[in-house]
Amino acid sequence: MDTGRAIRLKGFTVMKQDGFHAPPDLIRVGLEDDRARGIEAAFIAEMGQRYKSGGPGPVTSDVFDPPAGYFVLAMIDSRPVGCGGFRQLHRAKAEIKRMYVDPSGRGMGLGRQILQHLEERALAAGYREAWLEAGTLQPEAISLYVSFGYSPIKPYGEFKDDPRSRCFMRSLIT
Repeated sequence: MDTGRAIRLKGFTVMKQDGFHAPPDLIRVGLEDDRARGIEAAFIAEMGQRYKSGGPGPVTSDVFDPPAGYFVLAMIDSRPVGCGGFRQLHRAKAEIKRMYVDPSGRGMGLGRQILQHLEERALAAGYREAWLEAGTLQPEAISLYVSFGYSPIKPYGEFKDDPRSRCFMRSLIT
């Protein structure tokens, strides 16, 4: 398992207002990694603030374990600024989970890079579709998913009965 290996994305440059920076390192880690748990806690706290209802709870780390799952951190200057993962939803369906970019990393295209990376890894793992869920109070996430070609589907999962839940899917086969 190459959990500490950095993965550089070709063709992407991270931009900040003060100029160009190197692309983030995307590193696969287990969710039990302290850096992953730290950014997951930030994600849970932000969703709790947005939705005023506690937001999602932590998940067990094994849902992202290979070969059926995968979790990645986006690192800038050795600091986690984004994350995302997938787990097996059904035999050929991966569910994208925990997509998050810290406020300090927003506006640099990190969410786009993480999502593209997760889709590529899910396809390599044998998944044919990617499913995900977001809420109406996450318009930036919904905009990202739609820009990638995700189509609305019937709500499913943890928040299927919440009227703010929006679910999407996309074929990974081109």
